[in-house]
Order: sequence, then structure tokens, then C-alpha cells
Amino acid sequence: MSEPRDVMIKRLRMRSMRRGIKEMDLILSDFAERHLADMTDAGLTLYDALLEENDHDIYGWVAGQFPTPAQYLTLVTQIAVGAKGIVAPQQ
Repeated sequence: MSEPRDVMIKRLRMRSMRRGIKEMDLILSDFAERHLADMTDAGLTLYDALLEENDHDIYGWVAGQFPTPAQYLTLVTQIAVGAKGIVAPQQ
């Protein structure tokens, strides 16, 4: 990790709440607030990579609309737990 941990966490929190769609703002900012401080450096790096993905893709993974890439499966599953009530139920 090239940036200090506290700076990375602040940056990831900001990126979590400034997304392209409102649902992802809500889902990811809540997740970031609850989990980033406790994540390992590798977990933070993975979350940073996830934030590079398209919001519609992330939303589809969280909602179970289509398969999550293997590298994100555990992380997206954890995010989905806190997204209940925000993610539209699958039909």
C-alpha cells in the first residue's frame, strides 16, 4: 500500500458515497462506514479495485441479478448483507 492506511480509508469512504447511481451511494457508503476500519490492507486493496467497476455491474452482483466475478464474491456477499431494503428483490 503506497498511501497511509488512514488516507486510503478516507479516500475509499469518499469514493463509496460519490457513485454514479443513488442506490450504490447508499449501499457502499453504509458498508464503508461499518467495515473499512476493520479491513486488512489486502481487503482495502480489493475494495478499491471493486470501486473501479461499473456501478450497474456492482449493483447487479449485490442484487444477485448476475454472477459476481470470483475475486469479488466474498466481498460482494458481505456488502449484500447490509444492502437489504435498498436492493430491489430479484423477480
